[in-house]
Amino acid sequence: MPPLLWYAYKKRKRGRKMFCPNCGQFHNDTSKFCPNCGSPVQPAQQPNPSQPNGWQPNAPANGYRAPIRYRNIGLCVVLSIVTCGIYGIYWMVCLIDDLNIACEQPQDTSGLTVFLLSLVTCGIYMIYWCYKAGDKVTYIRRRAGAPVDSNTSTLYLILAIFGLALVNYCLIQSELNNVAAG
Repeated sequence: MPPLLWYAYKKRKRGRKMFCPNCGQFHNDTSKFCPNCGSPVQPAQQPNPSQPNGWQPNAPANGYRAPIRYRNIGLCVVLSIVTCGIYGIYWMVCLIDDLNIACEQPQDTSGLTVFLLSLVTCGIYMIYWCYKAGDKVTYIRRRAGAPVDSNTSTLYLILAIFGLALVNYCLIQSELNNVAAG
């Protein structure tokens, strides 16, 4: 057995160290009383059996959602051009993830998955995703009480077909900036 694995095995076998709330000394997690001061210590909390393997539900607790970052659209466009599209890929992945959060559909297709599917299908999936993004933007605007344009999906589709997906990113980022601003 390699030395690092042997050390980890022995450390796990000995038990983790716990902190005594009374005297501040460390002790083994298997002991019920502190060896220094003799005060009873809390046993280690057992994992919740209703949540197997540490899985947490997708529903946010207490209304918490992952924050949607405000991004400067002009800076994103300039960085996409200067880095020959590399920043554009990063921006697209973040944009898709933020759009999913803003639509309250975090389980929807992630940004990285959309990028990989677009790569494999030579951009056809990106055209489809741009059309679906129009529906999501319409949902966000309707929920915010803003005027809704039913042709958003068609506009995004036409822009994507003509190779102007960067314009789509700008339009979507503008909507996400409105959500991030409150």
